[in-house]
Formats: sequence, C-alpha cells, structure tokens
Amino acid sequence: MNFNAASFLIQVAALVVALAALHKPLGVYLVRVFEGKTSTRAERMFYRLAGVDAGTEQTWSVYLRSVLVFSAVSILAVFLLQRLQGALPGSNGLAGVDPWVAMNTSISFVTNTNWQTYAPEATVGMFVQMCLLAVQNFLSAAVGIVVAVALIRGIARTRTDRLGNFWVDLARTSFRVLLPMAAAAAIVMVLGGVVQNFWSTDVVNQASGISQTIPGGPVASQEAIKELGTNGGGYFNANSAHPFENPNVFISLFQVFLLLLIPSALPYAYGRIVGDQRQGFTVAAVMGSLWLASVSLMGWAVASGQGTATAAAGGLGEGFEQRFGPVPGAIFAASTTLTSTGAVNTAHDSLPPMAGGVAMVNMMLGEVAPGGTGSGLYGMLILSIISVFIAGLMVGRTPEYLGKKIGPSEMKLTALYILVTPALVLALAGISVLLPDVVANAPSSGPHQFSEMLYAFTSGANNNGSAFGGITTSGPYLSVMMGIAMLLGRFLPIALVLALAGSLARQQRIPASAGTVPTHGWLFGSLLLGVTVVLTALSYFPALALGPLAEGLLK
Repeated sequence: MNFNAASFLIQVAALVVALAALHKPLGVYLVRVFEGKTSTRAERMFYRLAGVDAGTEQTWSVYLRSVLVFSAVSILAVFLLQRLQGALPGSNGLAGVDPWVAMNTSISFVTNTNWQTYAPEATVGMFVQMCLLAVQNFLSAAVGIVVAVALIRGIARTRTDRLGNFWVDLARTSFRVLLPMAAAAAIVMVLGGVVQNFWSTDVVNQASGISQTIPGGPVASQEAIKELGTNGGGYFNANSAHPFENPNVFISLFQVFLLLLIPSALPYAYGRIVGDQRQGFTVAAVMGSLWLASVSLMGWAVASGQGTATAAAGGLGEGFEQRFGPVPGAIFAASTTLTSTGAVNTAHDSLPPMAGGVAMVNMMLGEVAPGGTGSGLYGMLILSIISVFIAGLMVGRTPEYLGKKIGPSEMKLTALYILVTPALVLALAGISVLLPDVVANAPSSGPHQFSEMLYAFTSGANNNGSAFGGITTSGPYLSVMMGIAMLLGRFLPIALVLALAGSLARQQRIPASAGTVPTHGWLFGSLLLGVTVVLTALSYFPALALGPLAEGLLK
C-alpha cells in the first residue's frame, strides 16, 4: 500500500477546521454547564436517589473521597455482574467471565483505560456491553472532566476551601454534556453505516459456501461514547478496524474528530472560568502544536516504512486497514495515543518501529495534546505550573500562576504528579522483563519484545488501553500488574490534582507586578512546549533506546 500525502494533508486540515469551528461554542456551553445554578429534573431525581445535597460544596479531601468511593463501588459492581453473566438476561448464551479477566476489565473500564484482555464478541453478551461497559464509558469520562473543573475552580477562586460538589458535577457532565453529544454522534454513525441492532446475522460466503454467525448489537451507540469519552474499548475484538464499527473513511475520520472534540474545547472553558481567555488560547495552541507535530511524525514514519519487520512483510500491508490505506491509520494511531483513547483502526504492533515509538511517546507525554476528557487539561495545567516555576528561577522571582504563589507545597504536589506515571511504567515494565514466564507473553524477540512490554505498561499507567497486539495479559500475573498500573495511574494523579486545587483555592490572589511572568502568549507557550517534551525525554529516553529506537535502527 502506498501512503498518499495529499489525502493525509486534506484529512488533517479537515480535522483542524472542524475542531477550530467548535472550540468556542462548545467551550461556552461547558462553562454554562459547570457555572450554572439550576438543576434539571433528571439531575434532581439523581440527587434524591443518591441522598445528595446539591447546594453543599465540598473541600478537596471530600471531593477526592467521593471520587474514590464512587469508583470503588463501580469496580466491584462491574466485576460481580461479569461473573454472574450466565444468569443474567442478554448473555448471548455466554458463561460468567473468567475472574482474572473480569477483574482486569472492571478496573480497565472504570479508570477510562479500556484495556481489553478478551475478545468481546466471544466473552461478553449484550447486557454486559450495554449496561456495564457502555455505562462506565460515560461515567469514567465524566470523572476526568469534573476533576479538571475542580482544578480550574481552585485556580479561579480565592480564600476558600470549597471546589464544588462531585455528585453535582458528575450529574451535569453526564446528563448535559456526554449523553446528548453521544446521542447526536450515534445518529451520525448509524447514517454512516455503523451497525445498531439487537440480533446476530448469519452470513454465507458465496465462494466457499461456509456459513458464519456474526454478532450484532447496539454498536453505534457504544462507539459514539467510546470515542467521545476517550475510552477506546471496542464492541468487537478488531475494535475500529471492524467494518461494523468503522465502515468507511468518513466514519474513521469522524471517530478521530469525536475523540479530539471535548479535550480541545476544554481550554476555552478554562480561559472563561479564570477570567482571562488568553490563558485558554495559549494552552490550546500548545496542545494543537503537539498534536500536529505528532500526526506529522506518525505520517512520516508510516510512509517511510522503516524496520526489519516491515521489510520482511514486503512493505506496509499486514495490520493496516486494507479498505482505507495507511493514511487513516496514521492519523488514528497518533490521535488515539495522544488522547488516552486507545481505540485502533490499525494494529499498532504492525506499525513501523519508528511509528510505534511515536505512539509510545504520545502516551509518555502524559497524553496532553489534547489528552483525555479532563485528564489532558489538568495534565497541561500541571505542566504550566512547572513552567512558571522554571521561569521564576530564571528571573529570580517567586513563581506565580494567575495571581497564586507557587510555593513548596504546590511544587511538591506537581513534582509528584510528574513522577508518578514514569515511575509506574518503568518499575513495572522493568520487573516484568526480568521474569521469563512473563516475557513469554510477548512472543516477539529482541528489541520488539521489550517494546511490547514497555508499550503495555505505558498504555496501562497512562490509562490509554491500546496495545502491541502480540502481548497477552489474561493470566494472573499480568492481569494484576496491569490492574495496579491502571489504578495507580488514574487515582494517584487525581489525588494530587485535587490536593493542588485545594491549596490554590485557599490563597489570596496577588496583583500582577513588573516581575510577574506572563502565562500567555507565544513566549510562555514555547516554554510550556519545551518543558513538556524535555520532561518526557529525561524520563523515558533510555527505555525508548532499548525498544523502538533500537528496532528502528536495525537493518
């Protein structure tokens, strides 16, 4: 297959135009949702059922406790109902899910990772797909958004210990943002050819005469929230390479648009809430620059087709979508790993080595370009605070961010945030590659075998969910290790973000002075861009040199 450069540029330009057109309207709508004072009937019913006082705001510690309790109950419920699948309606005749798989899956979907260590059509029935996994696609995305909103409030508010109410924010995000947007997206997908039914289909291959039963289901509705919520878990094992999930080039590009939509609009909402729209534009510009750079590098790496495996296969072909060609695969691979989505329309294990390295680096950046729903923005705001601190050191001034002093306690929290994910990735991957029985789960050899292990833990700790397809994690050890990576990679950063939000909210705003470092414009944006890239390089370059870089340089 040939890489069509003109088609690549047209598709990237179409995405940029569409996202730019909706950046402000969607951002304004998000501000109205989170700054509004009234509740809808559905929200009031939810508050009554949950016993929530919608008029009471929470401190950061209570907000965090609500996040953790809600997530823990969700994990337990999803696990138990998977195990009881055989006794539930809509099981499609399937038995209860294996306990290791059920544990991994429950953690995966609640943490917005959607790492799938099973073949969905052969493991879970329609009830589990619709009532457990699809529901968690909404709720896990909502949790990421509300944590970002809590941090924005911490930056915007002064002399208070209140960050809002988790249950109110969760209900508003679910009922006013994700549900209506997913419904509209599902309609577009149905019109575009994505399957939406409640039955299986018998297909007869006319050439061979062999009959095959292909499971159907409400694919379009689940596909919509899968991408919109940057979740990534497919209804079918082939994910977005399956023709029922992704029937044509338009739907493939529309899925990329969906997974970029909310993360790219949140910076505008951020600028509105803090009262300085320049802040939002600067963050959005850095996110957009990183996305364009990554997509361009991915396109170049795919087009060049470097690497011994690609050469042995006779060039691009195996693992790439034959209906579309390599262009949609390159755009999709870059975007899905930059946004913690993890959905794939190309087998990432079949990417040329340098392209696989780009996908890994995208996750190692912290998925901030524009990142997951909410998690991308709060990750970028953490990096902004680090950039302010570095700028303050260079000019000999006490670092300030939007009138808030960045003191020792704030820097400890931001430093821990930056260190948590690399520590998880490198420690868990390092331990795993020392165990021969575990390494056997990655059937490749040489640098690519290490790349598979490194990619798996990078994906798990960053809550992405994509994988180099050769690795299997259905056994006890890797199921547990990946579960640890997903849990700690999700909730330790959230705890640090909320603690930082509480610390900033308690401060009195300091008026800007001649020594205040501006946190908007091209100069600060360039610093923020450099800090984001350098921190990743310092953390991960040695590991990348042992995997994709070594593989890509082999002749």
